[in-house]
Amino acid sequence: MSFNDSGFGEGNNQGFGGNRGYGGGRRFGGGRRFEDDRPKPVETGKEYDVSITEISRKGDGIARVEGFVIFVKGGQVGQNAKVKITQVGGRFATADVVGEAESQPAAE
Repeated sequence: MSFNDSGFGEGNNQGFGGNRGYGGGRRFGGGRRFEDDRPKPVETGKEYDVSITEISRKGDGIARVEGFVIFVKGGQVGQNAKVKITQVGGRFATADVVGEAESQPAAE
């Protein structure tokens, strides 16, 4: 007796959840900290003092504000900089360096 002959999933011939598998919904979506409907800790056009801790695959610096990732064009590891946010997306923001940080950014 096959799965579909047992009465489960009758009519759609695909079993539980159609062709999406048991979980349905998003794949590999677990662990996201910032969903599109949650407020972001940064805003487009505002300036923030950050510490650049990593370099991205594209060569941009990576900083974080309250855990939210910011890609900083031209940023270098170890640099404390004042950045201006140019774009905010669902999972990260982009920024340009506008000067040196006025104070030591908070460590995370």
